[in-house]
Amino acid sequence: MILATVEGSVVATKKNVKMTGTKFLVVRPLVIDSPQAKDLRNGQTTLVVSDTLGAGEGDCVLVVQGSSARLAADDKDSPVDAVVIGIVDTVDLGKRILYKA
Repeated sequence: MILATVEGSVVATKKNVKMTGTKFLVVRPLVIDSPQAKDLRNGQTTLVVSDTLGAGEGDCVLVVQGSSARLAADDKDSPVDAVVIGIVDTVDLGKRILYKA
């Protein structure tokens, strides 16, 4: 699983028919540099993910990719590679709160 921050959305009016009604988000993976980290750091890349949970800009989310994404999708035959599977409330590392919604 990947921790990520929602940075925006993608609108695609023409897409694979299996993706009709799907909400797409742009997310940036978050990095924890060390066990002593005091905060989450933005990664260098972004991903476009499918979202059925209603995450919004600025939310911290859990994302899965690959075969796990296909299993998490509403339709197992959807052409998805990354899916939001959770909206994060708290990230705790060694009794330090790195993120709190």
